[in-house]
Amino acid sequence: MKLLRRGSSDESDSHDSSSSGSADVAASEVTPAQSGTTVSGGKETAGKGRPTPKRREAEGRRRGPVAPAPLTAKEARERKKAARKSMSKDERKAQAAERRAAASERRNRMLAGEEKYLLPRDRGPVRAYVRDLVDSRRNLVGMFMPLALVLIATMFLGPVIQQYVTLAMFVMMLLMVIEGIYLGRMINKKVRARFPDATEGGFGLGWYAFVRASQIRKLRAPLPRVKPGDAV
Repeated sequence: MKLLRRGSSDESDSHDSSSSGSADVAASEVTPAQSGTTVSGGKETAGKGRPTPKRREAEGRRRGPVAPAPLTAKEARERKKAARKSMSKDERKAQAAERRAAASERRNRMLAGEEKYLLPRDRGPVRAYVRDLVDSRRNLVGMFMPLALVLIATMFLGPVIQQYVTLAMFVMMLLMVIEGIYLGRMINKKVRARFPDATEGGFGLGWYAFVRASQIRKLRAPLPRVKPGDAV
């Protein structure tokens, strides 16, 4: 019985030693890439065990969440005020200079007639054609504003002169109405001939022409592209 027990113990010891030996061999065969380690200059560096994040994800985590857009004008003003307080004096001056430069650039392009920077009332080929028609004529209504200022200034000279001034103002207004009606009809007729598929027309287009014609030429916006007498 002792011999049997000893024999079985010897066999178990040999089996344990052989299994431990095979485990050591298997462990020695694992490459550094499989174990997540990197060998450099005789030193082993443990791997991070996760994929490298994309640049967009890293920048998003670094910047943090984006604040939602303001819902009211009051909230927008408060945010602008808070952002202004966080800036230095030089930064505020630089920002103000940039705003002035951008506004000046937009105005210059609007005066030049670039479609992107025009007001909604001035956009479209029909409105551009109407402006050219008005700018190519010498309109009596364009003299109303300067003459009205002169007449108002002469009203303080005496009661007799006031009567003549009042009469002259009445005549000028009557002539303005007559020219406005003629101008509106002429503009609509030429627009229908040039743009037969245009939906614009009628009183709105005539009023647009009348308002531009009543302005002083140098103060019109966009600036005139044609000179008086040019063919359009």
